[in-house]
Amino acid sequence: VHLRESGGGSVQPGGSLTLSCVVSGVLPEDYCLAWFRQAPGKEREGVAGLNSRGEAFHPDSLKGRFAISQDNAKSTLALRANNLEPGDAATYYCALDVGLRARLRCGRFRAIDYSYWGQGAQVAVSS
Repeated sequence: VHLRESGGGSVQPGGSLTLSCVVSGVLPEDYCLAWFRQAPGKEREGVAGLNSRGEAFHPDSLKGRFAISQDNAKSTLALRANNLEPGDAATYYCALDVGLRARLRCGRFRAIDYSYWGQGAQVAVSS
């Protein structure tokens, strides 16, 4: 499985952005697809996750501003980011965790659990 992000760029504070991740290959029956982000000097943190049952997960600190979705063909994962703040500037990564445990732990957002990663898409937020 290969993951490739697109849609990064620069937005003004309060603006919105949609990131896309093309998923190439066959997904297993159980999985978790997630978005992580990492700013310079900071740890990688989970932004949103979606498991093979269609259940969406978000960290409490980011609920309401980020929405994750997947197309019907399950070939593209999207992240809609609204009301962006300067603190949201980071490189955003698409990641895949596979297996039954992956589906069950999808909301834990432990980067070490994810075996597949995209190359990242940069998002800048400034006026």
